This record gives sequence, structure tokens and C-alpha cells, in this order.
Amino acid sequence: MENEIDINLEDDDFDRLLDDFINNELKDIEAEAQDNAEREANAKPSSEKIIMQSKANDIAIEDSFAANLYPEEKALFEAFCNFRSAITMMCREAGIEVPAAEFSAESIYPRFKPRCCALISNDIVTGWNIMLLTNPERMENIDPNADDETILNFAEKTTDEFLQLALISYIEILIEAEGCEIAYDARRAAYERRKVEREVFEEHKRRQERAKKYIDAIEEKKFPIDAERLVSNYFKTAKKDPEGAWKALTTSPATFAPIDVSKIPNRLFGLIKSKPQDGIRMNKEIGEFLKKLKV
Repeated sequence: MENEIDINLEDDDFDRLLDDFINNELKDIEAEAQDNAEREANAKPSSEKIIMQSKANDIAIEDSFAANLYPEEKALFEAFCNFRSAITMMCREAGIEVPAAEFSAESIYPRFKPRCCALISNDIVTGWNIMLLTNPERMENIDPNADDETILNFAEKTTDEFLQLALISYIEILIEAEGCEIAYDARRAAYERRKVEREVFEEHKRRQERAKKYIDAIEEKKFPIDAERLVSNYFKTAKKDPEGAWKALTTSPATFAPIDVSKIPNRLFGLIKSKPQDGIRMNKEIGEFLKKLKV
């Protein structure tokens, strides 16, 4: 119905519990945001550091990002560093130029995101090609699509320490990347849950504010009825029977709160005192008012 007051007015205890619950959830979000902000402040270089774009400075910046990673991301980055270290040593022994890495601590900072997988995959493919190029005879016995156990067994048997480190690190990268993906999915689910809770909380507040406007409007007319009790009881009934509650509200509001006949002004300059029949008249007048009320 167009004019129906569509608000769920809850008991004070429920309001308090809801407020406490949602506020605690929002505090968790704020704490996580503050934690991320502090990590970002520690990791990002100052303007003075940015002035000198030397290689040493770039390394220092990258180390700063790495030092401020969360445990899941740090484990993945360390596995990647071991893989890169092995590939670098293979290149140097073979006199091959070390390929630039796409993945970095900064790219995964402050938390893992699905797009990081593409960067890691590109570097792994490059590294695998280096392994094939520098160890053609050994690598012909291993399939890159083999399961983890097969690759680890092969790594344990190889006599080349750099190839062994690269293969073991490769498996570690896969394991740690999966862990980061699981953690990411958990954070995303928590975010979606908190988002819904925030929306529920904000909608609850909006409804409370709107209910107060109705109560204020009724009280402003100085009707001889308890406005807060009227609105509260109406909404409790409306949860079970919206149409029936609305009909009762607009035809006989006394259903939800009694008319106080003693507060009905006397007529004829106070000469005629209010009677119970005036309560019937006032009941109808309040119903008509509520039917037309818009806030």
C-alpha cells in the first residue's frame, strides 16, 4: 500500500543487541583497515627515497614491501624468491641473461589478489624454459604437468642442486598460492557478510528515524493517544499481518493504543466536557490522519 508505514519497530533490547553486534563487526573492519594502512605506511617509500632511483634503492623498496606482507603472502613470496634464486644461478652458470620477473612483493602487497596468479604463472613458465634450456637431458624425464609427488621425487634424485631447488620451490609456490587463494576467498566471504550486516544496520537506523518522524507528527497534533505505543504495537502486528494491521491503524488506531478521553479538549469553550463518545470521534480522526500521513 502506498501510504503504509513499512517500518519494523523492534524492542529496545533488540535494538541494543543489534547495535552492539553490528558495531563490533564494523570495529573489525576498521581494525583491519588500520592494520593495512600501517603496513602500507611502513612499506611505501618516502618522497626522499623516490628521488634516488638507483638499483640499490629499488631493492630496499622491494624489501620494505616484503617485510610488511601478511604470513600467507610472505610464505608465497619466499617460495617465489627461492625459485627465482635457482633460475638466476642456472642462467649465470650457462651465461644466459637473467629474465626480469613480473611478480614482486609490491604486486602482492598488502594482500593476495587473483590477478597475482597471472604474474606468477608467467615467471614460472619463463623459469621452466630456463630449466629446459640449461638441463635438457635431465628435464626430458619430467613432465611439468606431473603431480606434486612425482616432481618432488624427481627433485630428490637429481644431482643438480639449482635444478633441485627450482623444482622444490615450484611445488612450494603452487601450495602457497593455493593457501593465498583460500585466504582470499575467506576474506571476500567475510567482506560480503559484513557488507550485508552494514546494510541491515543502516536500514535499521533509517527505519528507526522514519518511525520517529511518524511519532513526532502524531505528537505534534496533540492527539489524546500514546504515539510511541501506537506506532510500536502497529509494527509488531504488521510483521504478521501487514494488510490487517494497516486497515486497523487507519480505521481504528485505538486497537494499538487506547484513546485517553481525559485529554480530549472540552467543547464549547470548555462548557461541554468530553465523553466516551468523543473517544469514538477522535479514534476516527486519528485514523484519517494516519491514512494521509506522509513523511
